[in-house]
Amino acid sequence: MSDRPCIIQIAPMIPSVEAALAAAYEVHRLWEAPDRAALIARIGPRVRAVATDGHRGVPPEVMAGLPALEIISSYGVGYDAIDIAACKARGIRVGNTPEVLNDAMAEITLGLMIALCRRLPQADAFVRAGRWRDGDFGLTGELTGAHAGILGLGRIGKEIARRLQAMKMKVSYHGRSRQPWEPYNYYADLEAMARDVDWLVVSAPGTPETRGLVSRAVLEALGPDGALVNVARGALVDEAALVELLAAGRLGGAALDVFAEEPGVPAALLEMGNVVLSPHQGSATRKTRAAMGDLVVRNLAAHFAGDPLPAPVV
Repeated sequence: MSDRPCIIQIAPMIPSVEAALAAAYEVHRLWEAPDRAALIARIGPRVRAVATDGHRGVPPEVMAGLPALEIISSYGVGYDAIDIAACKARGIRVGNTPEVLNDAMAEITLGLMIALCRRLPQADAFVRAGRWRDGDFGLTGELTGAHAGILGLGRIGKEIARRLQAMKMKVSYHGRSRQPWEPYNYYADLEAMARDVDWLVVSAPGTPETRGLVSRAVLEALGPDGALVNVARGALVDEAALVELLAAGRLGGAALDVFAEEPGVPAALLEMGNVVLSPHQGSATRKTRAAMGDLVVRNLAAHFAGDPLPAPVV
């Protein structure tokens, strides 16, 4: 038995994080255990920390088997897969990795919008298939002068808004409350904003309160000339209604980095020409993931040193 703090790692992480954890802690890699329940039963009373990510969080059965748990350090900004209420009740600290992924998330949002508007995937396929010799590709849309509504003007939402302004777009937003020092038009009603904008960009956190917030009514308000962009969580959108409205031409298009049941993607979306699909890679750049990993390690180190967490959730 090691005298180093005992931690459970829920899923694989980048090599730099793996090395730092192994150097500082007694690490048990849950995903490699042939019998996870047996591992929890054996080491659970000694586990003081969990290293996880925003997608997997900490399963309830794992939390229940860790009576000495002090901290959860999560690789990602979203923490909807972690039972925050239970953590507060038990006095468990939670750290995440905000700020360091804002730029990467804003970049992929703009990239998805350009790809959908200018039909870049189709243009690439057109050239590769040798069809250019038979005639021009045709005209596309343009972002310049269009109106974008951002659902969730948080850290990431603000970076998206700045980039959309650089594209000469009008920017509005919807959130729980008006942010009086921001230079964008505020809508208290999401459906009203969807009715007025050309693009609805979803950048809100995944919580029980935001689940299904982009409802059928909101999507219908966006209309046959509007487009949805989701870089947040699939659960925020009524995915069945999204697929139905896209197929019927009652929604103009969608650019999606997230889905309701990842890695599953509705089969109908795979056949549609008015969508751009991305495998939840918003923050998946080498630079950003390295910074996220460093923050995971620093959250744990700060806790065990008795210091404030660099990035606390609770």
